[in-house]
Amino acid sequence: MRDDDINEFANASGPAARRLGRATLVRHGGKVVTVGGTAPIVVQSMTNTDTADAIGTAIQVKALALAGSELVRITVNNAEAAEAVPAIREQLDRMGIDVPLVGDFHYNGHKLLTDFPACAEALSKYRINPGNVGQGAKRDTQFAQMIELACKYDKPVRIGVNWGSLDQSLLARIMDQNASRAVPWSAQAVMYEALVTSAIENAVRAEEVGLAGDKIILSCKVSGVQDLIAVYRALARRCNYPLHLGLTEAGMGSKGIVASTAALSVLLQEGIGDTIRISLTPEPGGDRTREVLVGQEILQTMGLRKFAPMVIACPGCGRTTSTTFQELAEKIQTYLRQQMQVWKKDYPGVESMNVAVMGCIVNGPGESKHANIGISLPGTGESPAAPVFVDGEKTVTLRGEHIAEEFQAIVADYVRTRYGRQ
Repeated sequence: MRDDDINEFANASGPAARRLGRATLVRHGGKVVTVGGTAPIVVQSMTNTDTADAIGTAIQVKALALAGSELVRITVNNAEAAEAVPAIREQLDRMGIDVPLVGDFHYNGHKLLTDFPACAEALSKYRINPGNVGQGAKRDTQFAQMIELACKYDKPVRIGVNWGSLDQSLLARIMDQNASRAVPWSAQAVMYEALVTSAIENAVRAEEVGLAGDKIILSCKVSGVQDLIAVYRALARRCNYPLHLGLTEAGMGSKGIVASTAALSVLLQEGIGDTIRISLTPEPGGDRTREVLVGQEILQTMGLRKFAPMVIACPGCGRTTSTTFQELAEKIQTYLRQQMQVWKKDYPGVESMNVAVMGCIVNGPGESKHANIGISLPGTGESPAAPVFVDGEKTVTLRGEHIAEEFQAIVADYVRTRYGRQ
């Protein structure tokens, strides 16, 4: 092997160093979530309930928080929603859910925050879309009014630019500037520049109104993978505010997961991004918490954070005609995530554990040895025996109809023994 190869491997050990911008603190009571700086990348989500339904919204916020969402955003779009926000906060506090709430404002945020001071106080952070705060002279006045209220209540603000609601006057200004260039930019480049300029100019304006720089988070959301990468690379070069990442509409099912993973992984690998949201469209009646799980798994598979033990399982082939290993992998993965609510308090470090559930002899024993704990189930034509490996050593061979239950018990015992406080 050449020395150049060794150097290449040494330099490919993980993502690039994090872009270290300012850090913003988002608080509720004694709970403080730090976004930016050297803090871990934060996973957040958003409800899709009618915010005026305080109980229904609180229930969904609780589900998202228990799934691991560290910030939860709620729509505040009318008087009924604004009036319900304090009740939502009170209900969450009664349930012991201290996740900070972020208010999402468009068009009438200046009025709602003014008319409903209890709402302004109950929220931990405001999200303002500068393209939707008014037109002409009203725009500057209404934006300033929201920033002044953020200052009054000591709340951080995400200035969230979106290419579906970009400030048209700013876009026209940049288009005019582009027309005077000797070699004009493409329409795509003009759009990118408008997004980045909008975010930075509004952040500067917020500071001029009186909001501290460490109270500002920026985002420039688009729906295309390559567009998002290009915009955030430019934004990261030109400011030091914390950055919120996410496609504005990722899509449904596998498309949404793949698009989000493709876009965010590139940026995170380059050290760009301080908080993420995976904007999945749920299937009808689907589980809203799925977006939290996807966000966590992106960060964990990239080695950026650890949330829950990971299950390694083979995809199956003609050697694995039995579905036993698939069923066991699903059961163990569900069990591990459910147990994390208790384990994260009692067994520090358990989120780093790897569990392998393999389906045949080809890679089964090897993968099981590499994991903290692993099982290699028999494939087609193999002896009906399932060796279990703990920290690389074979400890027992399971047989019969209760392999799943016996293996789960072995996993639980391993957690108590390995991660229990001594």
